[in-house]
Amino acid sequence: MSMQKNENINLITGNPRRAINKLAFPTIVSMLLMFFNNLIDSFWVAGINSDALAALGFISPLYLVIIGLGTGIGAGANSLISRYVGGDKLEDANNAVIHSIILTVIISVIVLIIGIFFLEDMVVLLGAESVKSYCLSYGQIIFLMNIAFLAPNVTASIFRGEGDVSRATNPLILTAVLNMILDPILIYALNLGIFGAGLATVLASFTGYLWMLYWIYIKKDTFFKFKLRYYKRKLEIYKEILVVSLPAATEEIIFALVAIILNYLIIMTSGVNEVASFTIAWRFISVAFLPCMAIGIATITVSGIAYGARNWRNFNETVKYSTLLSLAITLIISAFFFIFAYPICDVFNFQASNPALVDRSAQILQLLVFYNFLIPLGATAAYTYQGVGSGFKSLALTILRELILSMAFAYILGITLDMGIFGVYLGAIIGMNIGSVIGFVFIWIFNIKFKRIVKA
Repeated sequence: MSMQKNENINLITGNPRRAINKLAFPTIVSMLLMFFNNLIDSFWVAGINSDALAALGFISPLYLVIIGLGTGIGAGANSLISRYVGGDKLEDANNAVIHSIILTVIISVIVLIIGIFFLEDMVVLLGAESVKSYCLSYGQIIFLMNIAFLAPNVTASIFRGEGDVSRATNPLILTAVLNMILDPILIYALNLGIFGAGLATVLASFTGYLWMLYWIYIKKDTFFKFKLRYYKRKLEIYKEILVVSLPAATEEIIFALVAIILNYLIIMTSGVNEVASFTIAWRFISVAFLPCMAIGIATITVSGIAYGARNWRNFNETVKYSTLLSLAITLIISAFFFIFAYPICDVFNFQASNPALVDRSAQILQLLVFYNFLIPLGATAAYTYQGVGSGFKSLALTILRELILSMAFAYILGITLDMGIFGVYLGAIIGMNIGSVIGFVFIWIFNIKFKRIVKA
């Protein structure tokens, strides 16, 4: 099989700024829609009762773990494919595509088994005993049908690896819109309650994936071919994908762990009612991180190509531009949320009819916008390390930033220094910002070393 470069491949191997803009901005749009979609879930579930909303807060980290596994395999595939494309090894790139699909199926079966045998135990471990029935109603279908989340995520990453950003994002946009339509129908019209919210999520995601399959197997006009005849089993390729995939997936699991630990610290210092308010505010806080993620995913591709081609000038441009772009967008979103916190959170009052919940959510939101302030510095570092295939360095920086510094400061200020719930939030903010700066220092040192190697 010989492969000729197409227009998309030429664009992502050229000017890094153009490549990042092309890959990142449509991804930001689709991610914002997915975020809005999550808010819609909370909005409709809040109308069932506050227990159902709390259950959604407890199950969300587990759902994020499944999404994280798909993102992780996708990051590993994207990184390796990009480095092969940069090194002009297009047949190896196509072989890596098939390896990543096989890995996806294996991981999906493992998640399915965990869901069947251990979901109830996990719900109890999360401290959600009082709302267990709601958690299981929502969680069981998510675990059983996890392939509906893993497969689109990985396939979208492969499309990004070939520079075809519209096909990576359009099915995700369709998924978000469908979920918004299906939620009220399944939850209320068909009276399926919180199970309907889970079912809507699965059906919407599966429909989006069918669109991807149409391009691959019916229209047959994708650059990489998803066919077993292009598969030449190489354990080295599995290893290369996993070296980035496992740390990248673990990073998503760490984000989920942070939410779980914060839930525990919140219960210890303020009680279960605070969890409901925090759940609403945390969803909004997540949106300010979405541009970092979208630009970061683009950075994996563009930095991987530059690194594979040993082009320091493009690599340096990628690191600087993606950091500044992420920082600018994050600060704008954070300022917007700080100014309009109350009207934004009041959206939930329509369903929940609980002004106290709205007020408290807005107060938390105004404080936690500072949690995101310097995340672009740390996120660029993590995604660039993934791009060059150093997944474990990316993971180490994320553990330091999210888990060690952020949670340690939250515990010390909130519990040890007895500052209560304010201390928990303030500690998380301080730790996150310190960790982000440390991460950026590390990637800048790597950048300088890469320059020396290329110039030598």
